Amino acid sequence: MKNKITMPQPADSGTVRALLAALAGRYRFLELQPVGRSVLGRDIYGVMLGGGRDRVLYAAAFHGQEWLTTLVLLRLCEDICEALCRDGQLSDMDFRRAIAGRCLVFIPQVNPDGVDIALGGSRMAGPFAPMVAEKGGDTPGLWQANARGVDLNHNFNAGHSALREMERESGIDGPSPRRFGGECAESEPETRALTSLCRRADFRHVLALHSQGEEIYWQYGERTPATARMMANIFAASSGYAVAEPSGLASHGGFKDWFIEEMGRPGFTIELGRGENPLPLDDFEPIYAKAREMLLLAALM
Repeated sequence: MKNKITMPQPADSGTVRALLAALAGRYRFLELQPVGRSVLGRDIYGVMLGGGRDRVLYAAAFHGQEWLTTLVLLRLCEDICEALCRDGQLSDMDFRRAIAGRCLVFIPQVNPDGVDIALGGSRMAGPFAPMVAEKGGDTPGLWQANARGVDLNHNFNAGHSALREMERESGIDGPSPRRFGGECAESEPETRALTSLCRRADFRHVLALHSQGEEIYWQYGERTPATARMMANIFAASSGYAVAEPSGLASHGGFKDWFIEEMGRPGFTIELGRGENPLPLDDFEPIYAKAREMLLLAALM
């Protein structure tokens, strides 16, 4: 781990900005730019690696307590950059040759406000602090939503009406630490930042990193491509993760659901690690080691 930039540490939005600046300073071929802003005006950063037109998107930290996924994504980017600066070899793959003509896009923190609330409590919620405090934002391990109490992975336009009805039946009908999908799809600036990027960038496929469960979700509705199951099986064989189907309130409204339905291309939710969110920092290295080959293969498929 000598000279690694991405090391186990709480990944609040300020730390992520510093890590991104350090990576871009060391690897000048990385392109760093905001792709949108959060409810509270925090930048949502995208990192571009490669100038090809064949694009793959990785996104992490949709949920406040799942900030360990940010570290996994930043370490992945760092490892690829290191390999490209040496001989291109990474996990027995010639990465320099394999990603020729491709562009990898990393969004390490989709929900910076939610992560900051998860780590720092309601005081990080700006004008929404009273509501966040009332809804439990100061309870350790609880806050997954953005600063307005909207669960971003329930806010995408994929079965949103059906999901809202399911939420109401579960007693969720307004801002909440988790599982409130908002009054309408794409109501949140974080959600719109991601959908706008996807509409512009024409991604080949996308991966959304969550925690936990060591599971791979790959399908949504009739537009799921036939190749998606094959890809999921390859990911599972590489990582030891299980290919699974979400149920209940996880059945609609997610980013990969929207991408499949809107674009008709493969989209995956990868549930990293096992345990209870937030996963402990001691889990970072073993989680990354187990998932790394799977995440690298996603860049090449």
